[in-house]
Amino acid sequence: MNPEDRKYSREHEWALVEDAAAGTVLVGITHYAQDQLGDVVYVELPDTGAPVGHMAKMGEIESVKAVSDLFSPVSGEVTEINGRLAQEPELVNTDPFGDGWMLRVRMTDPAELEALLDAGSYTEYLGGL
Repeated sequence: MNPEDRKYSREHEWALVEDAAAGTVLVGITHYAQDQLGDVVYVELPDTGAPVGHMAKMGEIESVKAVSDLFSPVSGEVTEINGRLAQEPELVNTDPFGDGWMLRVRMTDPAELEALLDAGSYTEYLGGL
């Protein structure tokens, strides 16, 4: 269920290294997170060019159940936001690991990825919740 090609935070965000040489990652939320939220109706994300900090608030996600903070799994600069989410926030529900991605970030400290969980460890973490 949790793709092996990415790293996970205990706050249920993921980071997928797209280009290790350039230090770019895609960021989104996990299937577990979207399932707990229910139907997503709005996603607030930082602007392109904005800085994000490791495990610092990077935005908010609103569902029919609640409004929750989003936390960046890495530090860096936002190079792109998923513009489709403004009109189609439900992509977070239907494809959280694909079309529902949120940000593209150029990392300032790739070593922060080591503080995140691999897919197996994240799945074990979910088992304890």
